[in-house]
Amino acid sequence: MSIEGKTRVLILSAPSGAGKSTLVNHLLSRGLPLEFSVSATSRKPRGGEKHGREYYFIAADEFRRRIEAGEFIEWEEVYRDHYYGTLKSEIVRITMAGMIPLFDVDVKGGLNLKKIFGSSALAIFIMPPSVEELKQRLIRRATDSEEKIAMRVEKACMEIELADRFDMVIVNDDLSRACNEIETVVSGFLRNE
Repeated sequence: MSIEGKTRVLILSAPSGAGKSTLVNHLLSRGLPLEFSVSATSRKPRGGEKHGREYYFIAADEFRRRIEAGEFIEWEEVYRDHYYGTLKSEIVRITMAGMIPLFDVDVKGGLNLKKIFGSSALAIFIMPPSVEELKQRLIRRATDSEEKIAMRVEKACMEIELADRFDMVIVNDDLSRACNEIETVVSGFLRNE
């Protein structure tokens, strides 16, 4: 089954800490024909994350083996030996159930998916209100060291420069407004067969 080009998909991308997961959860709670596409990663689970729910946690060696086997539609080595990617089997699983895959992916992954799915995809970039606010959100999250937060902020600055390559940019400076805006845009996309 070929999944590229004709399968309708929704892509949400943002720098870490921009509020993307909150907006994804909002969309999934609205009864839309969307299903979360679980990405794969070689990083260790954080907090209460569970294999198969937030991510498929795969060791780096196994991840590389699956890349070689062609099991990913897209993948990226985000940090050394920290891979993220989208398994082809996940897209097939969702579309066979009659649902539209919703991807919660980093910016490079989002651009890769947009290139693959073309006009069948709606790619939305979630913009933080500012880099300083993004940094404060990451600090409040309390899941990363100061060094890791600095790396994430540096990466975010580069990712923000790519926002104009997405179909739409939603600034998450007011959560209620951002939720309403994304729901309106996504509902319109889903209505336009």
